[in-house]
Amino acid sequence: MSRFKDKGKKEIPSINTGSLADLVFILLFFFMVISTMRESNPLVRVVMPKATEVHKLEKKSLVSNIYIGQPFNVAALGTESRIQLNDQIADVNEVQAFILAEREARNEVDVPFLTTSLKVDKDTRMRIVTAVKQELRQVGAFRINYSTTRAQTAF
Repeated sequence: MSRFKDKGKKEIPSINTGSLADLVFILLFFFMVISTMRESNPLVRVVMPKATEVHKLEKKSLVSNIYIGQPFNVAALGTESRIQLNDQIADVNEVQAFILAEREARNEVDVPFLTTSLKVDKDTRMRIVTAVKQELRQVGAFRINYSTTRAQTAF
Protein backbone atom coordinates (compact mmCIF):
# COMPACT_ATOMS: atom_id res chain seq x y z
CA MET A 1 0.00 0.00 0.00
CA SER A 2 1.28 3.45 -0.90
CA ARG A 3 1.61 6.31 1.49
CA PHE A 4 0.54 8.98 -1.01
CA LYS A 5 -2.91 8.65 -2.37
CA ASP A 6 -4.18 10.30 -5.52
CA LYS A 7 -7.43 12.02 -4.59
CA GLY A 8 -8.83 12.40 -8.09
CA LYS A 9 -8.30 15.14 -10.61
CA LYS A 10 -6.36 18.17 -9.54
CA GLU A 11 -7.29 21.65 -10.72
CA ILE A 12 -4.80 23.83 -12.55
CA PRO A 13 -3.98 26.86 -10.42
CA SER A 14 -5.09 30.20 -11.89
CA ILE A 15 -2.54 32.70 -13.20
CA ASN A 16 -1.71 35.51 -10.83
CA THR A 17 -2.69 38.76 -12.58
CA GLY A 18 -1.50 41.05 -9.82
CA SER A 19 1.53 42.26 -11.75
CA LEU A 20 -0.28 42.54 -15.10
CA ALA A 21 -1.02 46.24 -14.58
CA ASP A 22 2.67 46.88 -13.90
CA LEU A 23 3.64 45.17 -17.15
CA VAL A 24 1.10 47.19 -19.12
CA PHE A 25 2.40 50.47 -17.71
CA ILE A 26 6.01 49.46 -18.40
CA LEU A 27 5.16 48.73 -22.04
CA LEU A 28 3.21 51.98 -22.33
CA PHE A 29 6.12 53.96 -20.91
CA PHE A 30 8.57 52.15 -23.21
CA PHE A 31 6.61 53.00 -26.36
CA MET A 32 6.12 56.59 -25.25
CA VAL A 33 9.88 57.00 -24.82
CA ILE A 34 10.94 55.47 -28.14
CA SER A 35 8.27 57.03 -30.34
CA THR A 36 8.74 60.43 -31.93
CA MET A 37 6.13 63.07 -32.38
CA ARG A 38 5.72 65.26 -35.40
CA GLU A 39 8.30 68.00 -35.16
CA SER A 40 6.51 70.63 -37.20
CA ASN A 41 2.95 71.46 -38.08
CA PRO A 42 2.24 71.69 -41.80
CA LEU A 43 1.48 75.25 -42.89
CA VAL A 44 1.62 74.48 -46.62
CA ARG A 45 -0.26 71.87 -48.61
CA VAL A 46 2.08 69.22 -49.99
CA VAL A 47 0.78 66.47 -52.26
CA MET A 48 3.94 64.62 -53.16
CA PRO A 49 4.48 63.34 -56.70
CA LYS A 50 4.68 59.61 -57.40
CA ALA A 51 7.88 57.84 -58.39
CA THR A 52 8.79 54.26 -59.22
CA GLU A 53 12.45 54.28 -58.14
CA VAL A 54 12.19 55.14 -54.46
CA HIS A 55 14.87 54.62 -51.79
CA LYS A 56 14.45 55.07 -48.06
CA LEU A 57 16.77 57.34 -46.13
CA GLU A 58 18.97 55.50 -43.65
CA LYS A 59 19.24 58.01 -40.80
CA LYS A 60 16.14 60.15 -40.58
CA SER A 61 17.58 62.03 -37.62
CA LEU A 62 20.09 63.64 -39.99
CA VAL A 63 17.42 65.03 -42.32
CA SER A 64 16.30 68.66 -42.46
CA ASN A 65 12.91 69.13 -44.10
CA ILE A 66 11.94 72.05 -46.33
CA TYR A 67 8.29 72.13 -47.37
CA ILE A 68 7.20 74.00 -50.49
CA GLY A 69 3.56 74.34 -51.49
CA GLN A 70 0.41 76.42 -51.41
CA PRO A 71 -0.34 77.74 -47.91
CA PHE A 72 -3.40 76.55 -46.01
CA ASN A 73 -4.16 80.13 -44.95
CA VAL A 74 -4.87 81.50 -48.42
CA ALA A 75 -6.55 84.64 -47.10
CA ALA A 76 -3.40 85.85 -45.32
CA LEU A 77 -0.64 84.40 -47.50
CA GLY A 78 -2.19 84.23 -50.97
CA THR A 79 -2.21 81.37 -53.46
CA GLU A 80 1.46 81.54 -54.51
CA SER A 81 3.69 78.67 -53.35
CA ARG A 82 5.49 79.33 -50.07
CA ILE A 83 8.43 77.82 -48.21
CA GLN A 84 8.02 76.35 -44.73
CA LEU A 85 11.07 75.99 -42.48
CA ASN A 86 10.25 74.28 -39.19
CA ASP A 87 6.99 75.90 -38.01
CA GLN A 88 7.11 79.17 -39.93
CA ILE A 89 6.65 80.46 -43.44
CA ALA A 90 9.95 81.83 -44.77
CA ASP A 91 11.44 83.54 -47.79
CA VAL A 92 14.09 82.06 -50.06
CA ASN A 93 16.83 84.18 -48.49
CA GLU A 94 16.18 82.56 -45.06
CA VAL A 95 17.12 79.06 -46.27
CA GLN A 96 20.86 79.59 -45.68
CA ALA A 97 20.31 80.63 -42.06
CA PHE A 98 18.05 77.60 -41.55
CA ILE A 99 20.72 75.18 -42.83
CA LEU A 100 23.44 76.83 -40.73
CA ALA A 101 21.24 76.57 -37.63
CA GLU A 102 20.60 72.89 -38.39
CA ARG A 103 24.35 72.30 -38.64
CA GLU A 104 24.97 74.05 -35.32
CA ALA A 105 22.33 71.90 -33.61
CA ARG A 106 24.00 68.65 -34.71
CA ASN A 107 27.12 66.89 -33.58
CA GLU A 108 30.24 67.87 -35.55
CA VAL A 109 30.76 64.26 -36.68
CA ASP A 110 27.26 64.12 -38.22
CA VAL A 111 27.49 67.40 -40.17
CA PRO A 112 28.90 65.84 -43.39
CA PHE A 113 26.00 63.37 -43.44
CA LEU A 114 23.20 65.96 -43.12
CA THR A 115 20.62 65.64 -45.87
CA THR A 116 18.14 68.30 -46.92
CA SER A 117 14.81 66.81 -47.92
CA LEU A 118 12.64 68.89 -50.23
CA LYS A 119 8.98 68.04 -49.80
CA VAL A 120 7.46 69.84 -52.75
CA ASP A 121 3.83 69.89 -53.84
CA LYS A 122 3.37 68.30 -57.25
CA ASP A 123 1.75 71.49 -58.65
CA THR A 124 4.53 73.84 -57.50
CA ARG A 125 6.46 75.69 -60.20
CA MET A 126 10.15 74.88 -60.50
CA ARG A 127 11.10 78.55 -60.15
CA ILE A 128 10.85 78.46 -56.35
CA VAL A 129 12.47 75.01 -56.14
CA THR A 130 15.42 76.21 -58.23
CA ALA A 131 15.80 79.28 -56.01
CA VAL A 132 15.90 77.06 -52.90
CA LYS A 133 18.47 74.78 -54.54
CA GLN A 134 20.66 77.80 -55.38
CA GLU A 135 20.55 78.91 -51.73
CA LEU A 136 21.47 75.38 -50.61
CA ARG A 137 24.40 75.37 -53.03
CA GLN A 138 25.73 78.67 -51.68
CA VAL A 139 25.78 77.31 -48.12
CA GLY A 140 27.38 74.01 -49.21
CA ALA A 141 24.40 71.71 -48.61
CA PHE A 142 24.88 69.38 -51.55
CA ARG A 143 23.05 66.32 -50.19
CA ILE A 144 19.49 66.94 -51.40
CA ASN A 145 16.62 64.47 -51.36
CA TYR A 146 13.29 64.87 -53.14
CA SER A 147 10.52 63.22 -51.14
CA THR A 148 7.95 61.27 -53.14
CA THR A 149 5.38 58.56 -52.70
CA ARG A 150 5.76 55.14 -54.23
CA ALA A 151 3.84 54.63 -57.47
CA GLN A 152 2.18 51.31 -58.11
CA THR A 153 3.89 49.48 -60.96
CA ALA A 154 1.92 47.02 -63.07
CA PHE A 155 3.85 43.85 -63.88
